[in-house]
This record gives sequence, structure tokens and C-alpha cells, in this order.
Amino acid sequence: MPELPEVEVVRLGLAPAVTGAVITAVDVYDARAITRHEHRRGSFADRLVGRRMLEPHRRGKFIWIPLEDAHEAVLAHLGMTGQLLLREPWVRPEDEPHVRVRIELRHPSLQELAVFFRDQRTFGSLALDELVATDAGDLVPTQVAHIARDPLDELFDDRAFLAALTRKNSAIKRVLLDQRAISGVGNIYADEALWAARIHPEQPANTLSRAKAKLLLGEIRLVLGKALIEGGTSFDAQYVNVNGQAGYFAHSLNAYGREGEPCPRCGTPIVRVSFMNRSSHFCPRDQRLR
Repeated sequence: MPELPEVEVVRLGLAPAVTGAVITAVDVYDARAITRHEHRRGSFADRLVGRRMLEPHRRGKFIWIPLEDAHEAVLAHLGMTGQLLLREPWVRPEDEPHVRVRIELRHPSLQELAVFFRDQRTFGSLALDELVATDAGDLVPTQVAHIARDPLDELFDDRAFLAALTRKNSAIKRVLLDQRAISGVGNIYADEALWAARIHPEQPANTLSRAKAKLLLGEIRLVLGKALIEGGTSFDAQYVNVNGQAGYFAHSLNAYGREGEPCPRCGTPIVRVSFMNRSSHFCPRDQRLR
């Protein structure tokens, strides 16, 4: 957590508040929150003050906000518990737990506001990163250049992804979690898409027929789209949108977190097994290893 829907919800919430805003102050309260920043390029706070922000972008777990008149961007990786929250300018960091960085903004129409980077487990980080061009000509931060496009990206290459599956003999779920192959799909949505496509998470990727692989890609898009509409998946207060509100897709989950509950399709109890220091949830009847 978070995965594509949650990160996109945050990006959409940030966009109207930060686009066109000028950074007036930056306070770093915990140096662990800027571990991704290359300090040889200068102080994170000093290099941001006075600069104007453009519309934010997203790939995988990364959000970045390009800066005007520069090939640089404010980069945010949310990690497990990172949150980007919009606050009124008079709200102080000590009024909320786990605030690591505070960025004050002056927006041309919204006037003054603040962005809090809050992170309970400190696995997330902010940075000022250089933008580089991709093969398609768009600009991404250097720390994001190795991340594949996500299946909701209009430039995602279906044929290349399907062809890549035929060359991989590792478990299909392992491939889905590899952000170099396809981004934005984490444990929750991998389990949900595999359940919908009736594919066992340990099924070797190169044993899937082309029809089955295309079905899986379609189910990935469906589950990500549905989760995005419902504001993402929240099991606790660790994921919220920029206004501190939880998502509601947890009520629509068919497999993930449903251990022992009946499969919505056939009634067989959903099982949970260990997988890559995580867990996989699936229906042992509908998702047989073939």
C-alpha cells in the first residue's frame, strides 16, 4: 500500500491546489523524509523556496510535481504509509502525528495553503529530482525512469507486455508485482485481478495462453478503474486522500483479505498462503494451478 488507485486519488486531489502555486517556505522536521534527495545538489528546502509548481504527474508509487522553467520536479514516494495532505496555513505540524515535512504555498486563486508530508513508518520520501526524457518524449524524474508504464496509461504497450509474459517462467503474480514489467499493481489488485481471471497466483507466466493473458490484462484495468472510482482501498488510517478521507473499495474486494470467507462465485472458502514476504488470497476451486 498504496497502489495505483490510491496514488492517483492523491494526485488528483493535489492538482488544483498546487498547479500554479509558488513555494514560500519548506520545513523538514525529520531527515529520513528526504532520504531520496541528493544533498550534493543542494538543500532540499533552500532549492524549493520561491519556485512555481506545475501540474503533478504519477507513475507507480511515485508522484512528481514539475517546477516551472526547470528540468526538475518535487518527487514523492509514498512508501507504505506516506500521505500528502492539504491543510490551511494556520494548521501546525505539532497538531497532527507523524508530520515529516511542511511545504507552504501561495496559490494565485486559493491564496495560502500548506502541504503536509505525513509518514508513520518513514519508508516514504521526498526529493528534488532532475527530469529526463523517455522514448515517448515525456519527462520523468531520474528515480522513476526504470518504472514501467501502468495499464491505465494511454501509452501502455499491450503487445509488448503480453509478449514479455511469454518469456517469463516465474509466477504470474511475481510478474505483476515487478514494477519494471507493469507499474501500479500491488498485492491487493494483483489478487483481485487474478481472482477475476481465474488464474492461480503461482501459475508460471509463460504457460498462460494469449487469450488468458489478454483477459488478465483486461481484469487488471477493470479492478484498477473500479478502485479509482471508489477512492482506493483503506483498511485503516494509513491511506487517506489529501483531505484525510478514506477510500471505500475494501467493501468490493472478492479475494484479498477474505481468508475463510466464501468465494463470491462458487462459495468455496478463500485461502491465504505466503508469497514473497506477503500473502496471496485466492479461490482453490476456481484458481487451480494448471
